[in-house]
Amino acid sequence: MAPPVPLLAVRGSEGTSLLSGPPRCEPHPAFQRDTRPSRCLTFSTDGTLFGWCNGRSVHVVKCIDGSTVSNFELPKTALIEFSPLNNILVTWQPYTKTQDSPQGEANLRLWELPSGRPIKSLYQKKVDSWCPIWSEDEKICVRSVNNELHFYENNDFNSIANKLHMQKVSDFALSPGTQPSKVAVYVPGSKGAPSFVRLYQYPALEGPSAALANKSFFKADRVSMHWNRKASAVLVTASTEVDKSGASYYGEQTLHYLAVNGETAVVQLAKNGPIYDVVWSPNSSEFCVVYGFMPAKATVFNLKCEPIFDFGTGPRNAAYYSPQGHILVLAGFGNLQGQMEVWDVRKYKQVTKLQATDTTWFSWCPDGEHVVTATCSPRLRVSNGYKIWHYTGSVLHRVDLAAGTELWEVRWQSFPVGSFPERPIKYQAAPSELGTTQATPTQAYRPPALRHMPATPSSKLHEDEPPQDLRPGLSGEKSLSKSALKNQRKREAKKAAKQEAKRESEPSTVSAPVSSSQSEETNGDPETDKKIKNLKKKLKAIDELKEQQASGKVLQKNQLEKIQKEEQLLEELRDLQVGQ
Repeated sequence: MAPPVPLLAVRGSEGTSLLSGPPRCEPHPAFQRDTRPSRCLTFSTDGTLFGWCNGRSVHVVKCIDGSTVSNFELPKTALIEFSPLNNILVTWQPYTKTQDSPQGEANLRLWELPSGRPIKSLYQKKVDSWCPIWSEDEKICVRSVNNELHFYENNDFNSIANKLHMQKVSDFALSPGTQPSKVAVYVPGSKGAPSFVRLYQYPALEGPSAALANKSFFKADRVSMHWNRKASAVLVTASTEVDKSGASYYGEQTLHYLAVNGETAVVQLAKNGPIYDVVWSPNSSEFCVVYGFMPAKATVFNLKCEPIFDFGTGPRNAAYYSPQGHILVLAGFGNLQGQMEVWDVRKYKQVTKLQATDTTWFSWCPDGEHVVTATCSPRLRVSNGYKIWHYTGSVLHRVDLAAGTELWEVRWQSFPVGSFPERPIKYQAAPSELGTTQATPTQAYRPPALRHMPATPSSKLHEDEPPQDLRPGLSGEKSLSKSALKNQRKREAKKAAKQEAKRESEPSTVSAPVSSSQSEETNGDPETDKKIKNLKKKLKAIDELKEQQASGKVLQKNQLEKIQKEEQLLEELRDLQVGQ
């Protein structure tokens, strides 16, 4: 049976429409476009239902044939969401007070589907964390109320089954999957006490030993918590609004790891600067971090927080794994030029490099073969439109909106995990009438007075680092496993030790410089001994610079000049040793 064709929902000033995804890329025949501008839209978790609000009412239809499931006369609705099993529709509208209702009206409402019967009306003043969070089987639902968590069971919202009350719960994240459900809670620090994140397994929420893991840290005004798909670990990005050292305009960030088995760690990053993005691989055994001052680094880590692969530096601030986890896109959107690097993460080999200028939205198609990029308002109010790409760089469908017309949102239809199998990765661009958009090589700005002169490495503002597989001396190590690499390094160290012992047992020659590990020979002249010692020190520093150069590091001009003086220093050393 052929896999289904995902739909793409498009919302803008000209209304709401559904588009059949690749390869057809045409309007969905079962859905009639709503010409009224809509405030929100969403798909159900399994992709069978589609809902939107057009300022008059909330509509819920079936994706397969466009038939109506329910309609709700809720003109003020700003956000809607489905429960995981499509039993409940949640609607939210801004909280307001009137003369007739000085306490305000309940603005968070739960409706039964498909009957449309109201289940519960609640107060939710803030839009942050507005929607209750369900487990995938809808056995548990969690909601944050007045700095504590309320747990409901089996969609019974008339009674609170359990509570988690701590000092001041500021944020939480419920684990994906079914029972047993786990929840990560964040409590900000106060009065000199550190902030902390704790993991609990429902329903064991009380007692000193109830927490599965605990991680405390300072320098945290807010956090973002990310569970992996298997619900075995969570990544916590702690951020401060202001960097007191003045090194960054974006504040200061740290990345922490917590596992349900109690293990915790701080993820050590190889470059200072902001953490732009953290994303789990769908296999739940590794994660990618984009970090550091521009040009930013990107590194994949394992569950021991050890780096697996380093992508080097580049103009990027986001990472996106394909739903199957076999492709990773590193992109630079927002104030960057829209460069996208497509990587095969099975072989850690770059597939292609694309350019999508002025992109404000990126999303993978559930089939793992296509992506959509869009320029949306209000982030950018000009040149709005969207493109559907094949990951090899071919543009399969392109829509450019007319001047004065705005695009607000595009969203792929959701599908259950495993609906689309992983396909072999292609390195050749897929055929397309619209062609490809490859990234053009960029060059640093050069003043007019220097443009007639050849570019030199010293004119670069930054030291660009190539990916790990392109660095000299590392291509062979990449293919080895961790244990094999460890054994290889042991053998090399043992061999080097034998050679060192052999050199020590042989009589020294005047033509070869004496290593620092050998016993120092003196000739009775303290001044000559001091000169020899300084020369050996300089030669040792040159050896270290040559090793750094061999590993791919770009050396400064003064460092290169030191290497060029090696022969001169060796000649001086030989003359001093001959005169002994």
